[in-house]
Amino acid sequence: MTNFIFYHNPTLTLVCLPVETPPVHSLATAARLCGVHPDLLRHYCQLGLLGPARADSECDPTFDDNALYEVRRIEHYRHHHGVNRQALPHLCASWREIERLQSEIRFLRGT
Repeated sequence: MTNFIFYHNPTLTLVCLPVETPPVHSLATAARLCGVHPDLLRHYCQLGLLGPARADSECDPTFDDNALYEVRRIEHYRHHHGVNRQALPHLCASWREIERLQSEIRFLRGT
Protein backbone atom coordinates (compact mmCIF):
# COMPACT_ATOMS: atom_id res chain seq x y z
CA MET A 1 0.00 0.00 0.00
CA THR A 2 1.44 3.34 -1.02
CA ASN A 3 0.93 6.27 1.28
CA PHE A 4 0.30 9.61 -0.34
CA ILE A 5 1.95 12.68 1.10
CA PHE A 6 0.13 15.99 0.86
CA TYR A 7 1.96 19.30 0.93
CA HIS A 8 -0.22 22.34 1.35
CA ASN A 9 0.21 26.08 1.23
CA PRO A 10 -2.46 28.72 0.56
CA THR A 11 -1.86 28.81 -3.20
CA LEU A 12 -0.61 25.35 -4.13
CA THR A 13 -1.28 21.77 -3.11
CA LEU A 14 1.12 19.11 -4.30
CA VAL A 15 0.27 15.44 -4.20
CA CYS A 16 2.80 12.63 -4.53
CA LEU A 17 1.44 9.85 -6.73
CA PRO A 18 2.95 6.48 -7.54
CA VAL A 19 4.80 6.40 -10.85
CA GLU A 20 2.58 3.61 -12.19
CA THR A 21 -0.52 5.84 -12.23
CA PRO A 22 -0.14 8.87 -14.50
CA PRO A 23 -2.68 11.55 -13.59
CA VAL A 24 -5.71 11.68 -15.85
CA HIS A 25 -8.18 14.57 -15.64
CA SER A 26 -11.80 14.86 -16.71
CA LEU A 27 -12.97 17.55 -19.11
CA ALA A 28 -14.28 19.77 -16.31
CA THR A 29 -11.14 19.37 -14.18
CA ALA A 30 -8.82 19.98 -17.12
CA ALA A 31 -10.77 23.10 -18.10
CA ARG A 32 -10.56 24.41 -14.54
CA LEU A 33 -6.82 23.69 -14.31
CA CYS A 34 -6.16 25.44 -17.63
CA GLY A 35 -8.47 28.37 -16.94
CA VAL A 36 -10.68 27.81 -19.99
CA HIS A 37 -14.34 26.98 -20.49
CA PRO A 38 -15.09 23.26 -21.00
CA ASP A 39 -16.77 24.04 -24.34
CA LEU A 40 -13.56 25.70 -25.59
CA LEU A 41 -11.57 22.66 -24.50
CA ARG A 42 -14.05 20.38 -26.29
CA HIS A 43 -13.71 22.61 -29.40
CA TYR A 44 -9.91 22.24 -29.29
CA CYS A 45 -10.39 18.47 -29.15
CA GLN A 46 -12.75 18.52 -32.14
CA LEU A 47 -10.21 20.56 -34.13
CA GLY A 48 -7.60 17.91 -33.36
CA LEU A 49 -5.30 20.34 -31.55
CA LEU A 50 -4.77 17.87 -28.72
CA GLY A 51 -4.25 14.78 -30.84
CA PRO A 52 -6.36 12.61 -33.10
CA ALA A 53 -7.54 10.29 -30.30
CA ARG A 54 -9.41 13.11 -28.59
CA ALA A 55 -10.80 14.45 -31.89
CA ASP A 56 -12.63 11.21 -32.70
CA SER A 57 -13.95 10.54 -29.22
CA GLU A 58 -17.72 10.16 -28.82
CA CYS A 59 -17.64 10.58 -25.03
CA ASP A 60 -15.95 13.25 -22.94
CA PRO A 61 -12.18 13.08 -23.43
CA THR A 62 -9.68 12.68 -20.61
CA PHE A 63 -6.50 14.68 -20.34
CA ASP A 64 -3.04 13.88 -19.08
CA ASP A 65 -0.42 16.40 -18.03
CA ASN A 66 0.95 16.69 -21.58
CA ALA A 67 -2.48 17.69 -22.89
CA LEU A 68 -2.82 20.29 -20.12
CA TYR A 69 0.56 21.67 -21.11
CA GLU A 70 -0.59 21.92 -24.74
CA VAL A 71 -3.78 23.75 -23.77
CA ARG A 72 -1.86 26.21 -21.63
CA ARG A 73 0.63 26.78 -24.45
CA ILE A 74 -2.22 27.35 -26.92
CA GLU A 75 -3.87 29.83 -24.56
CA HIS A 76 -0.55 31.62 -24.00
CA TYR A 77 -0.10 32.14 -27.73
CA ARG A 78 -3.71 33.24 -28.16
CA HIS A 79 -3.61 35.80 -25.36
CA HIS A 80 -0.03 37.07 -25.46
CA HIS A 81 0.80 36.81 -29.16
CA GLY A 82 -2.61 37.33 -30.76
CA VAL A 83 -2.77 33.99 -32.57
CA ASN A 84 -6.31 33.50 -33.89
CA ARG A 85 -8.25 30.24 -33.90
CA GLN A 86 -7.75 29.69 -37.63
CA ALA A 87 -3.97 29.64 -37.17
CA LEU A 88 -4.01 27.26 -34.18
CA PRO A 89 -4.07 24.00 -36.19
CA HIS A 90 -1.04 25.17 -38.18
CA LEU A 91 0.78 26.28 -35.04
CA CYS A 92 0.12 22.96 -33.27
CA ALA A 93 1.21 20.99 -36.33
CA SER A 94 4.43 23.03 -36.40
CA TRP A 95 5.09 22.30 -32.71
CA ARG A 96 4.60 18.58 -33.26
CA GLU A 97 6.89 18.58 -36.29
CA ILE A 98 9.59 20.49 -34.39
CA GLU A 99 9.36 18.06 -31.46
CA ARG A 100 9.53 15.09 -33.84
CA LEU A 101 12.60 16.50 -35.57
CA GLN A 102 14.29 17.27 -32.24
CA SER A 103 13.64 13.70 -31.14
CA GLU A 104 15.10 12.37 -34.40
CA ILE A 105 18.21 14.54 -33.99
CA ARG A 106 18.67 13.30 -30.42
CA PHE A 107 18.33 9.71 -31.65
CA LEU A 108 20.84 10.22 -34.47
CA ARG A 109 23.32 11.84 -32.09
CA GLY A 110 22.93 8.95 -29.70
CA THR A 111 21.95 11.08 -26.70
